[in-house]
Amino acid sequence: MHTAGWPLENDTYGGSFLYHMDNNQVVVGFVVGLGYTNPYLSPFEEFQRYKTHPAIRAILEGGKRVSYGARAITAGGLLSLPKLVFPGGALVGDDAGFLNASRIKGSHAAIKTGMLAAEAAFEAVQAGRTSDELTAYPESFKTSWLHTELHRARNFKQWMSKGLYLGTLMVGIEQKLLGGNVPWTLHHQHSDHEMLKPASQCKPIVYPKPDGKLTFDRLSSVFISNTNHEENQPAHLTLKDPSVPVGVNLRTYAGPEARFCPAGVYEFVKTEQDEDRLQINAQNCVHCKTCDIKDPTQNIVWVTPEGGGGPNYPNM
Repeated sequence: MHTAGWPLENDTYGGSFLYHMDNNQVVVGFVVGLGYTNPYLSPFEEFQRYKTHPAIRAILEGGKRVSYGARAITAGGLLSLPKLVFPGGALVGDDAGFLNASRIKGSHAAIKTGMLAAEAAFEAVQAGRTSDELTAYPESFKTSWLHTELHRARNFKQWMSKGLYLGTLMVGIEQKLLGGNVPWTLHHQHSDHEMLKPASQCKPIVYPKPDGKLTFDRLSSVFISNTNHEENQPAHLTLKDPSVPVGVNLRTYAGPEARFCPAGVYEFVKTEQDEDRLQINAQNCVHCKTCDIKDPTQNIVWVTPEGGGGPNYPNM
């Protein structure tokens, strides 16, 4: 089952997936586009609200939550692809952003780009080349069926950023009626971190408390993500300027990092002097990279933690 919209507002891109698996298990997830504008929005809490829909409740109610995870999806499409090769390596699959968001499908693209990169690497080895760029890989991608598919869907996210109803109409016209063969190309105008409006311009969102049966809090969810980081290791989440979270983010945007993080890593607390301070609970991090993308001041620095720590998803 795939859905779009609810419980999100019309101007926020998002939707869900729900798949039935073996052993009477269900995999359910909710996607929220990080181009949203209301700083009071919490993707995690929107997921909890989604599960209360009668159609979804009927499937999940009475079940047991067995695992939890979160990650950012690279869904910008063809126009957001980075340079695919560098000396000694290449980017393939979702690492590069080959997801076709309009089809909610990317495994076929991961396989195809892996094949193209492997063919380019094989040719380089045969020619005795080492540590140079596999230029044949991006060239072969441009002539592949995958490039044709992504080119037809190149405007999907740009249209959907204009709202669910207009976006759905225009995507339907472009892809269903015209087969993606249109003479125009819409370009991304802003980065996701630039999209938040000041809190004074937005309506606060009051989320209901979790019931512990169908809806849950973040900390108990993080516990079943099996995330782990060695104690006393160098922090993998740091701030360029420690004064910005309170001086800018909290005052202007009502502290969005306390809501956009699905693991409760960022928490505004009071000091003994009754002053606000941002506390970073790095041990909770599930490596979704949302903070790196959505922080409005781009003040958060995310680096790979020591020792390969992080979440462990055996069932997802």
